[in-house]
Amino acid sequence: MTAVKTLSLNTLSPKPGARRRHKRVGCGEGSGHGKTSTRGQKGQGARSGGKRMSGFSGGQVPLFMRFPKRGFRNTAFRTSFQVVHLDDLARVFKNTNEVSLESLRVHGLIKGRQPVKVLGDGALEKPLKIQAHAFSKSAQEKIAKAGGSVEILSRRGA
Repeated sequence: MTAVKTLSLNTLSPKPGARRRHKRVGCGEGSGHGKTSTRGQKGQGARSGGKRMSGFSGGQVPLFMRFPKRGFRNTAFRTSFQVVHLDDLARVFKNTNEVSLESLRVHGLIKGRQPVKVLGDGALEKPLKIQAHAFSKSAQEKIAKAGGSVEILSRRGA
């Protein structure tokens, strides 16, 4: 019969071989990591700050630059929203009827200055007057069904 080990904090340890000792460089020739400290002889990699960007191909044109770029990318002008769901609004604003950007910020549902979009995840039983920069169609329908109203703010003030 085998003895049952109890699991407690003082008996916890990682599996053998799961953790390796860190490489101690510059500790003399006998250590195997002495003299040049595993950096080789001269060259860019031996210098401090001698890092290369990811995808660097030894001075050759990198692979990602060789492929043709196709299609439209709107990355420079894309609007990214902070998302708030209806079930969060229903949970947080039980005792109030109006939801403004400031009240969302106070309750920790949004932060920073990005525009806010309300999405229709969840249900809303109580009529709320909600201010945001954008609303999904399902969110607008659910808010109207609950007897609430929607106020769309301009994005310039964001």
